[in-house]
Amino acid sequence: MNPALLTVRPLTGRDELDLFLGLSYALDAELAADLDEGRRRPDRMWVAHDGDRLLARLAWWNRLGADRPLLLDVLDVDDTLPAADRLDVGEHLLRTAMSTVLDPAAPVPEYTRFVPPGWRDVPAVRRAVEDRMAIAERTGARLFVERLRLDRSPGLPVPPPTGRLVFRTPRDERELTGLMARVLEGTLDAHSLHDLTTMSAQEAAEAQYADELARYRSPRDWWRVAELPDGGPVGFVVPAHNGYNPVIAYLAVVPEHRGKGYVDEILAEGTRVLTAQDVPRIRASTDLGNVPMAAAFARAGYVDFEREINMTWS
Repeated sequence: MNPALLTVRPLTGRDELDLFLGLSYALDAELAADLDEGRRRPDRMWVAHDGDRLLARLAWWNRLGADRPLLLDVLDVDDTLPAADRLDVGEHLLRTAMSTVLDPAAPVPEYTRFVPPGWRDVPAVRRAVEDRMAIAERTGARLFVERLRLDRSPGLPVPPPTGRLVFRTPRDERELTGLMARVLEGTLDAHSLHDLTTMSAQEAAEAQYADELARYRSPRDWWRVAELPDGGPVGFVVPAHNGYNPVIAYLAVVPEHRGKGYVDEILAEGTRVLTAQDVPRIRASTDLGNVPMAAAFARAGYVDFEREINMTWS
């Protein structure tokens, strides 16, 4: 198959969503609402087709009100194509769309894909995931990190406070970003480690606050700072709603108090805050390599229901 002979183009409008849904992925149910709410745009949703047959598709996602895409989070090919054609068609689509949609002076958005926890153990699933990774690699991407996506079902008991810690809302943005900077010492988070190669801990904290935490529309009085009863911060937790799910958006313990079991109590407080809202579930995520944090979530009843593959062009 000669990819150059295919029709490669963006969607002309929302009315072509059915064409885009000719291939399938976990995010399909969110696409219509994302288009309606402005998290996606038709000109950032591309297809490669041969007549009426859809052979590949991709889409970028952006935060509400953002001018630039933040993530490439849909990249699919027709898995019935021969192996070489799958990669060639996918690469041609991705290169063509990137050259049109992305600002060459700006960083290339990450590619992220949700996959089953045991994706390496099922040959057909592994092939599909590795095909998409190979397509991105052909355009210069590399694997950055694999993350656990976690889910806590409603109805599970939440441990009551032990009294070892007291909780309150942050006094202001400055206090929280100061704590966020402190917990970057010894961090195991891949994105935070990357940030620290180009900026100070305080700069990284302020950037994350502005880019993520400040954008949540859920109440900020859900957020909690954990302290010892006689004073002094131990850590913090940021329960929130990210527009799709209630989440534990950020959880950390300051370096001098790690290894004392406080993480369990801080996570329990964040879980209590969201449980009090009568939510259908609570989601969280952490790097596969962040073993202590993953273990804390497991102890609190959060189940690894999915993985997230992150690839980067930087």
